[in-house]
Amino acid sequence: MERKIRELSAMYGVARLLGTKTDLREMLEDILNLLSGEMGMKRGMITLVDKDLQEAYIDIAPEAQKKSIQNIRYGLGEGVTGRVVATGRPMAIPKLDEEPMFLDRTGMRREIDRSGLAFICVPIKHGDSVLGALSVDTVAGPSTQLEDEVEFLSAVADMVAQSVRTRRQMEERRERLERENERLRRQIEKSRPDNIIGNSRCMQEVYALITQVADSSATVLVTGETGTGKELVAHAIHKASARRDGPFVRVNCGALPDNLLENELFGHEKGSYTGATERYIGRFETANGGTIFLDEIGEMSLSAQTRLLRILQEKELERLGGGKPIKVNVRVICATNRDLEQAVQSGEFRADLFFRINVFPIHVPPLRERGADITLLADYFVQKYSQQLNKPVTRINSPAIEALMAYHWPGNVRELENCMERAVLLCQEGVVRAYNLPPTLQLKRKDLENVKGGSLEKMVAAYERDLIEDAIKYSKGNQSKAARQLGTTKRIIQYKVKKYNIDCDRYKSVRSGATTGENE
Repeated sequence: MERKIRELSAMYGVARLLGTKTDLREMLEDILNLLSGEMGMKRGMITLVDKDLQEAYIDIAPEAQKKSIQNIRYGLGEGVTGRVVATGRPMAIPKLDEEPMFLDRTGMRREIDRSGLAFICVPIKHGDSVLGALSVDTVAGPSTQLEDEVEFLSAVADMVAQSVRTRRQMEERRERLERENERLRRQIEKSRPDNIIGNSRCMQEVYALITQVADSSATVLVTGETGTGKELVAHAIHKASARRDGPFVRVNCGALPDNLLENELFGHEKGSYTGATERYIGRFETANGGTIFLDEIGEMSLSAQTRLLRILQEKELERLGGGKPIKVNVRVICATNRDLEQAVQSGEFRADLFFRINVFPIHVPPLRERGADITLLADYFVQKYSQQLNKPVTRINSPAIEALMAYHWPGNVRELENCMERAVLLCQEGVVRAYNLPPTLQLKRKDLENVKGGSLEKMVAAYERDLIEDAIKYSKGNQSKAARQLGTTKRIIQYKVKKYNIDCDRYKSVRSGATTGENE
């Protein structure tokens, strides 16, 4: 009766641990300690089954033996524990010193007299599936006592089986997720172009679009702000396509006057106009069998747009002064930082051409939306210019990284590259520091430092000024757009601009001037 009472008390303790402990490993260790303290069942261990390797390994053991059991494994059917997990039936050894199957690989009983010890090992099962085994040493005694202890330990194993199964499911789920993450990582690495740096989600979407469109001959329209890397996307599409061995010809439509653009694109015959002393092969013919990249296509004249539309539709062109159509096999990729839909509405861009080039649009996100890509790109540019300038610059310190991450990057990747080239030039200690960055990146930090010890009113005003100034920057000095961005009225923005002495015209000139150079 006394033993039954102790068994019931121990079962209650196991149930309490199962209901209150959240950490499974800690819970199982506490259960083994409870069996040792209340039932005299020493050196308890929990062994789990590795189905893939067809073997069992010790997972939970007494604190003193944790290091010694790390690499111990049993083949299914090997020894007492291996036999239990293989058959799913409990085993009891009345006297350990008389059992040849008992291997004692842990070495926990080398200094102990085995003649007074019995060993019990019961399976941990969920339905017909054997998850592992629970084993303990107990005092050798009558067979009836051993049978009772086997029955008791089997009940405990049944109680912990659900928790072990839950843990096993979580481990399998984690392993599946790790395998899936690894597969996705390899897929991303495989699809990520070599010439583009960045792992942010928005860039992964760009990589996926590049992969999807590369093998086709569809016309691609790459959109995005100045300096985001639209030409790199065009290069990546060309390199991933079947035309990779053909030429990649770039034309900046915004850098050529109207009277020269058509000549540059389509070529001319000898004598077609004064000064045309020789035949000139245009860029479309040069790109035959490859790809032509029309950068800043939104700046193309209407007459050039008409001739371009014919090439896209008929796959042929005529040189200036020539009357014979010439077949061309060219993949066309266009890029613009303008809103072409608005240009169509205003009559500056042909609607039929827009629909023809907008077959597969790809939007390149601005740098401020790319998160950790900023630090990746900054590190890349530091390495690039440290090699070019032969300066041993190895890293960027934390304050400089914070300044880079806090800045709004109106010039995008091109601006970041220029900043890092400057920083490497100024760097004297092999580490890029915040004071090596341009003053525009340090203004916000200095403003905040000035009000750090001030009143709440001053600190709120400083943050308000920063928010409004950033909105003015993003909206190119347009106060109405800034008001919409901040969810307020133009009148309030006008009042705040005057209050904080914000120069809106400065951002108009900066932004308009930034669009006059090369886009990519």
